[in-house]
Amino acid sequence: MRAFRAECDRRKNAHRQEKRSLVLAALLPHVATNCMSDTSASSPTAPTDTANDAAARPSLFDKCHQFFEPDGDYAKAKEADLYPYFRPIERNDGARAIMNGEEVVMAGSNNYLGLTSDPRVQEAAAQSIKTYGTGCTGSRFLNGTLDLHLQLEERLADFMEAEACILYSTGYMTNLGVVQAIAGKGDMIFSDKDNHACIVAGTQMSYAETRRYRHNDLDHLEQMLERAHERHPDKGKLIATDGVFSMSGEIADVPRLISLARTYNAALMLDDAHAIGVIGPKGQGSASTYGRLQDVDLITGTFSKSFSSLGGFCVGDEDVIEYLRHESSPHIFSASMPPANVATVLKCLDILEEEPERLERLWEVSDYMREGFREQGFDVWDSETPIIPVVVGDMETCFRFWRDLLEEGVFVNAVVPPAVPKGQSLMRTSYMATHTDEDLDRILEAFYKVGTRHGVIGSNGVH
Repeated sequence: MRAFRAECDRRKNAHRQEKRSLVLAALLPHVATNCMSDTSASSPTAPTDTANDAAARPSLFDKCHQFFEPDGDYAKAKEADLYPYFRPIERNDGARAIMNGEEVVMAGSNNYLGLTSDPRVQEAAAQSIKTYGTGCTGSRFLNGTLDLHLQLEERLADFMEAEACILYSTGYMTNLGVVQAIAGKGDMIFSDKDNHACIVAGTQMSYAETRRYRHNDLDHLEQMLERAHERHPDKGKLIATDGVFSMSGEIADVPRLISLARTYNAALMLDDAHAIGVIGPKGQGSASTYGRLQDVDLITGTFSKSFSSLGGFCVGDEDVIEYLRHESSPHIFSASMPPANVATVLKCLDILEEEPERLERLWEVSDYMREGFREQGFDVWDSETPIIPVVVGDMETCFRFWRDLLEEGVFVNAVVPPAVPKGQSLMRTSYMATHTDEDLDRILEAFYKVGTRHGVIGSNGVH
C-alpha cells in the first residue's frame, strides 16, 4: 500500500512540474518580447501585430473577406455606385417614398393592398401597444400567447375555410417550420425548383428525401411520384410549391397538383405568401382562384405583404395544426408575434373583407401595367399577378438600368443570378391597390426611356 501511495505522489509531483513547464513556456515569449520592446521597436524585421493577426485569422472567414474582391461584379458595381441593395428609405407613404431626399414612385414593394400607411391600421397597432406593451418576451408555448393571437388564428381559419390555424413569427419560419415538422426521416418531399428559399431550408432540415422537379413541369413531377409510389409505397409524401412564384408572378396549376397528390397518396402544401390578400374572389389565394380551397392539405401565408405587418401562418386540419404546435421548432423556440403586429393583421383582414374594391383595383392596376410593358416591347414572362418581371439581360446592364430608373424617380428591385437564370437579370416590379393612374404612367414612361437608352426593348430574350 505504501509503495502504491509513493507512486501516486511521484506521479502528482511529475504532473505539477510538467504543468509549470508548460505555463513558463507559454509566458516566456511574451516576457522576452516585452523586455526587448525598447530596443527592437524600430527593427524592420520585428513582426507586427497586424501580421500576427492576419496569420492567426481563421480560414473559415476567408470567403467573407473575399466576397467583394476588387475585380468582382459586386465590387465594381459598388465602386460605380450601381449597387442596388440595402438602399435606405427615409419615409414610406405606400405608393410614394423618400430616398436620398427625393420622392420616388414605389414599384418594388409587396404592400399589395396599400395598407401600411392606412390610418386605421396604424391606430390599431398603437392601441395594442397601450394594452399589451411592445412585445411578448416569450414563445407561444410558454408565456407568449395573447388573446389577440387566438383571435387572429380563429379569424384566419374562418377566412381560409379551414379547421385550424397556427401563427409563426415570420413567413420564412412558417414554411421552414411546417416542412421540417411534417416530413421527417423515411418520408419524401417533392419540391418545385423555383420554390422560395424558406421551403428549401425546410427540406434541408427535415431529413426527408427531397426530389426537386423542374419549375411548373408537372409531367416531371408525375414521373417522380409514379417512380416513388412503385418503389416506396409506404413512405409519407409531401408536394410543396409556391402558389404564386415570387419572381415570375406565375400561378401554380393547383387543380393538377391536387389530382397528382390524390393519385399518389401525397399531401399538398401551397405557400401563398404572394397570393393571400392578392388573388382569388375574396383574396383567399391560389387555390381559391380555381374554386379548390378546401382540397389543399396545408396552406401557408405571410403577414409582411398584403397584411402590412410581420409574421406568418399555416391552416389545415385541426389535428395537423395541433401537431405543429407541439413539434414545430420555430413555433416552440421563437418569441411570439408582438401585439402591434397581430393587431395590424386583424385590422387589415377587416379592411380586406369590408372593402373588396381594393382587390378589384389591384387587379386593374396589374392588368394595365402588364399590357403596358408588353406594348412597349418588354419581356414580362408569364406573369398573372401584381408581380411583373421586366427582363433586362446581363448583370451590369441590370444594375445600370436600376440606377437610371431611380434617377427618373422610380424604385424597383434588381434581380440577378442565381435568383434568375444567367442572362435573364430583371427588374422585379410589383403593384398596389393604392397606385394612381398618374403613378402607373410615370412608371411606364420611365421604363420606356431607360429601356430605349440601354437597347433593352425588343431585344431582351424570351423566357
